[in-house]
Amino acid sequence: MSYEVKSLNEECGVFGVWGHPDAAQVTYFGLHSLQHRGQEGAGIVSKSGGKLKGHRNLGLLSDVFKDEQELERLAGDAAIGHVRYATAGNRSLDNIQPFLFKFSDGEVALAHNGNLTNAKSLRNQLEAAGSIFHSNSDTEILMHLIRQSKQATFDEKLKESLRTVKGGFAYLLLTDNEMIAALDPNAFRPLSIGRMKNGAIVIASETCALEVIGASFIRDVGPGEVVTVNDAGYSVDTYTDETQYSICSMEYIYFARPDSNIAGVNVHTARKKMGKRLAIEAPVVADMVVGVPNSSLSAASGYAEESGIPYEMGLVKNQYIARTFIQPTQALREQGVRMKLSAVRGVVEGKKIIMVDDSIVRGTTSRRIVQLLREAGAKEVHVRIASPPLKFPCFYGIDIQTREELIAANHSVAEICELIGADSLGFLSESGLIDSIGLTLDAPYSGLCMAYFNGDYPTPLYDYEADYQASLDQTISFF
Repeated sequence: MSYEVKSLNEECGVFGVWGHPDAAQVTYFGLHSLQHRGQEGAGIVSKSGGKLKGHRNLGLLSDVFKDEQELERLAGDAAIGHVRYATAGNRSLDNIQPFLFKFSDGEVALAHNGNLTNAKSLRNQLEAAGSIFHSNSDTEILMHLIRQSKQATFDEKLKESLRTVKGGFAYLLLTDNEMIAALDPNAFRPLSIGRMKNGAIVIASETCALEVIGASFIRDVGPGEVVTVNDAGYSVDTYTDETQYSICSMEYIYFARPDSNIAGVNVHTARKKMGKRLAIEAPVVADMVVGVPNSSLSAASGYAEESGIPYEMGLVKNQYIARTFIQPTQALREQGVRMKLSAVRGVVEGKKIIMVDDSIVRGTTSRRIVQLLREAGAKEVHVRIASPPLKFPCFYGIDIQTREELIAANHSVAEICELIGADSLGFLSESGLIDSIGLTLDAPYSGLCMAYFNGDYPTPLYDYEADYQASLDQTISFF
């Protein structure tokens, strides 16, 4: 087994609008604010005159739609869009969404954020029944289930299919007469409803996308809910009563933009509270606090404020470097890190540094940042992580599905500290994370999914169960 540079990546972001004369352009702006959720592919499908048409391709949104004529061709009064993060081996145009299905009795576009835990079993069953798949994405499964359903109406076919798929999912569908959103029974992935000034209804993965297009927030989509939008407005229904909030805690820690709100909690505020709590739980004497750009800056400011130690910009991120893929040699990998991140010698030289980061996956990135700070003259580097140790994989939409990828699953805190070359290492506690986010939902862990830290999965793992159980007995060496 070989190991490469590993960072956390969330699967996707979805956006849809109904009732706007420039729906594709609005969708483009909404997707742009969700680009952090997926950078390997993008697409938009619009509705005009009862017909659906789309454009999708690999690359950033601005690359996919660099020709303005593509958006002009998608003129219409409703649209859905998608930005995608592809896991290894799946970087193919066939997997870029939204998928557009053309049937004899109508057209349907489909976009999906998340991961199904029974996808393999369902795909085998569907193929045995005659279904032909055009992608290796689990998104396509929902449409095959809908087409094979014996229910009388499309809405009932959809509800039955939603009860069949398991795992984490936020779906957006577009037909010639409605836009439909659906969320999994645990609300793992965020999904919000908004309204523009002209009355157009918007659905987006994060509230920051609503802000960008000037839409006012209406409500979050709840677990097990189906939201139907048409010319009469929007309505909310449910497809199951077996629901329990388990919102992905990594949305607050890492994935979501700091200006987004999830379940009424502002992400920046939650991260700042995590930093403050971390300063109480893992104090250290130092000259300055430095945050790792960009998702750790809020936590770093909280740590500095609580500890009374000055916050300084000791690390600078090059905002103009495109996403870099795994390089074939160690020297090139090291150069890639230096291109994306630089230590400010004039700030850190001769100083005792507290480096605040949001998480440690493999430890590779942490080790290289510590090294950058030392090479810039830092006297000491104390690493503080504003989340608990990542010890267990995610099966609901984060591309970490084996314990082999997680350094904390195989090493103690002291061992990790030595491996990354830090003078000390401290993590936020599980209770500290829960308290900092501050949800008050009537569910375990106040409505958060904490499985990545403690292995307490809120649902059965279905197709992943056997491999996961086998992985519990494995011990992996890093570096």
